Amino acid sequence: MPFKMKTDTLLDNLSTAIILLDEELVIVEANHAAQAMFERSLNLLIDCSIKQFIADASLDFIRFTQGMQHGEGYSDGDVQISFTDGRHTHADVTVTCLHTADGVTLLIEMRLIEQQKKISQETQQWAQQQAARELIRGLAHEIKNPLGGIRGAAQLLEKELPSADLQEFTTMIIEQSDRLRNLVDRLLGPNSRPNFQSHNVHRVLEKVITLVQLDLSHDIVIERDYDPSIPESIIDQDMVQQAVLNIMRNSVQALMESGQTDGKINVVTRIERQVTVHGERHPLVMRISLVDNGPGIPSELKDTLFYPMVTGKKEGTGLGLSIAQTLIDHHKGKIDVESWSGHTEFTLYIPINRKELNS
Repeated sequence: MPFKMKTDTLLDNLSTAIILLDEELVIVEANHAAQAMFERSLNLLIDCSIKQFIADASLDFIRFTQGMQHGEGYSDGDVQISFTDGRHTHADVTVTCLHTADGVTLLIEMRLIEQQKKISQETQQWAQQQAARELIRGLAHEIKNPLGGIRGAAQLLEKELPSADLQEFTTMIIEQSDRLRNLVDRLLGPNSRPNFQSHNVHRVLEKVITLVQLDLSHDIVIERDYDPSIPESIIDQDMVQQAVLNIMRNSVQALMESGQTDGKINVVTRIERQVTVHGERHPLVMRISLVDNGPGIPSELKDTLFYPMVTGKKEGTGLGLSIAQTLIDHHKGKIDVESWSGHTEFTLYIPINRKELNS
């Protein structure tokens, strides 16, 4: 007996989002994958224009209309889809023009590639960042070794100089050597071993928030959205505190430099399951998100954001995020970032060992 299945059942079992639009770009049909993508049921999608859910700048609706007029379709890869509710994702888009008894219909296929894209980007960026970090560390060691000799020689020379005027030059050499040594120490990152103990991460976050709020140079609002189900976890509280503080200070500086009067940072914590971190899958992970409503990260910095000495700030050293990532690396975690105008979100993922929950 030949196998038969209804068309709507087939469509609903596809992982690709399928949307049918009429000549006015009104949705006339959407499968389950499309409903999940829009985060709305079929009843809330039918008879609504697709423009109500997807921003114009994201999909070329003029091209949709022209395709209907000429009966042509097209395909586009890695399109950034911007939803009107603020969400963003990436998809491969195929548009097909169908001629039916009821007129012309557009068949839109959207295959979400966000997860694959993130994994691929993470793997590539992680390798590049590790290589850059090792290069910087190697250079830092090569610089640090002769600095001690230069400083020592300047001190000996200073004792032999008869004139205080000449000693000003040796003092300058010593001061500049110390400045370079401090910079090199920061490039090399923390040299102490992690002190892992059981801590409540929310208490750690509250210390950071208190430090930021004590800075009277800004009036940025800090909001909290904590998940009380997160258990006490084995972390180095000083390292986590420093990592979060570096990121939050970056957000504060970006908001201040943009001149916004409604600057806001939201601190969100959640438990996530089955998260892949640097190729290793963890059943339970703590997620800490720091979200600000600033101008966003410049596109030219996004791929190198965590590299040492890379910064978009006028007075920045480019070490804050690099150090933050190193500190979270000690916890076998990672830091992700998503940014567009009006939304920048740094997310820290720190694995939680299930054995810790029973200890």
